[in-house]
Amino acid sequence: MDSKNGILLFKDKQIRILLAILKQEKQPYISDLAKITGVTYVHTSRFLASCEKLGLISYERHGKIKTISLTPKGKGIALQIQDIIEKLKVEEKEKEE
Repeated sequence: MDSKNGILLFKDKQIRILLAILKQEKQPYISDLAKITGVTYVHTSRFLASCEKLGLISYERHGKIKTISLTPKGKGIALQIQDIIEKLKVEEKEKEE
């Protein structure tokens, strides 16, 4: 795997997008993700295109509109990222006490 793709997943905006997909009850649209995360539509769209190439998401067409869902691989990675964030929060709280 290209090192650029590995780094891509560990930037703030990209993490917010992956976690937003994970947390949605129904399959979101690109515009939904952009609004939820505060990331521009163009940036969100480009990141999702990279995720699709890596096999992390899949699109489902509904006429002109595409909804997004995580693949099993993408869901596993998003859950691991979520777990890392939670562990860091716990460690930060323990340091404060």
